[in-house]
This record gives sequence, C-alpha cells and structure tokens, in this order.
Amino acid sequence: MINLWRFISRFNAFFFLVIYLIISITLLIKNNDFQKASIYNSSNEVIGGIYQKVNIINKYLNLNLVNDSLAKENVLLHNQLKSSFLDDSLVTKIVTDTINRVKYEYILAEIVNKSITSRNNYITINRGSKEGIKKGMGVISSNGIVGIVWNVSENFSSIQSILHEDTRITSSIEGTPYFGPLIWEGEDPNYVTLTDIPNQLNLKPKARVVTSGYSVIFPKGILIGTVEKAGVKGEGSFLDITVKLSTNFYALEYVYVIKNNFQTEQETLEAANKESVND
Repeated sequence: MINLWRFISRFNAFFFLVIYLIISITLLIKNNDFQKASIYNSSNEVIGGIYQKVNIINKYLNLNLVNDSLAKENVLLHNQLKSSFLDDSLVTKIVTDTINRVKYEYILAEIVNKSITSRNNYITINRGSKEGIKKGMGVISSNGIVGIVWNVSENFSSIQSILHEDTRITSSIEGTPYFGPLIWEGEDPNYVTLTDIPNQLNLKPKARVVTSGYSVIFPKGILIGTVEKAGVKGEGSFLDITVKLSTNFYALEYVYVIKNNFQTEQETLEAANKESVND
C-alpha cells in the first residue's frame, strides 16, 4: 500500500494531466455539435467493424451446419428433377394417359473416410443397407460423378471411386450420339480419359461430358467434366479424350447415392436376353 502511494505521488502530475485531458474532451464534445457527431461516427465505425469481425467468425464456426443444410436441400431438389421420374405415358389417337412414377431416388450420405492418391481408390460413407443402399448403385456429388457402391454393411457403404482402374462409366459428349467408357490412368485425380469416340467428331475444348443413360446406374445427363484435349491414339479410328473432372475429390464431404427403382426389372430382362443367346 505504501508503495502504491509512493507511485501515485511520484507521478501525480501525469495523473492530473490525464484527468484534465478527459474533462476537457468531455466538455468539448458535450458543448460542440460537430465534435460530438464526429466522435459518435467514429465510435459507430469501430463498433461496426468489431461486429463484422465477430459475424465472420460466427459464420466460419457454423460452416458445418450450413453444409448439412445445403446437402439436405440438394437431396430434395434431386428427387424433384424431371430425370428422376419414369416417363410412363401412353398416347393413342383417342386417349392420352400420363402418369409420372419416381424412377430415381437420392440418398444423402456423409463421407467418413476416403483415398485419392492410390492406384485404386475407395470412399466410405455413413449410410448402408438400413437406408436401402445396395451394391452397384451409382454415387454422385453436387458437382458430378463420384463412383459406384462396392460393399455394404448395415450402417456403412464403400464406394469404388471413379479414380479406380476397374471403374467403367459409360459417358457421352453432350449433344452428340457418341458414347464410350471412362478410364482413370492412375495419375492425376483431376483427369480421366474417355475412349471409343469416333475421330470424325469435331470436338471442341470445354465440351461437357455427361452420363449416357445407357446403364441402370446413372440417369442420363449427369455432369462428369469438360474436355481438356483430344487426340487420335496411334493410327486408330477413335479419339482419346482427356476429361477434367467436375468433382473435386479433395474437397468432397457429402455424396448422393442413386436408387433406381426399376434396376432389378431391367437387369432381369437383359439377363434373360443373354441366356436366350447362349441357348
């Protein structure tokens, strides 16, 4: 306590100066409208800046909640797409009977594990047979193709990524009748190769590559990526097309598993055709 008094008495002139300065500023602001407005505006600007910084921090902390909300909203939108319905229209000269039945349904799932840089890459999601997921279902993201369901347990599923040497997804150049399989060369996870496209096609850079619809796995027109470059391999009749994937696998957090409600019926029919040929 004695030391405190000694400190105050030693610097009393400084303390008096600070007190007088505060009183002077207070009187100046109180009795002068211009200074009062200037001080208030400055304080508002400072406080506004602080609130803005706090708001940015809150937005960052709530990113997971925002992502969850957007992912769920995307599922609802996917399920309402025209391509999700079976066109079951019967048209005659007398009667037009149109009934839309849901062909594709989309199941939201969160990624819990993934590989990207291996030769054969897999992704694990937190949805399984309990949600109706089965082996062979297609998987997409909000930006494009992801892969195909490979193994399923009650609560989890593993996806064979498009970044896998055995994955073959029939794809086409948007707006053309040409289609072929996609192949990953095992190098850059941003690029795949589209093969079996006739070299007479006048292919333009940045042309969109989409699913062909010639399978029971993916609806027609799902974005895969864009043409980066194309060239004839050797002296062949087909192009080798480098496609830049629209899906960023490094940033991937959520996926949508596609359930084709008519998959079993179509596969059974096509299997019967093969048996007839063998007989």
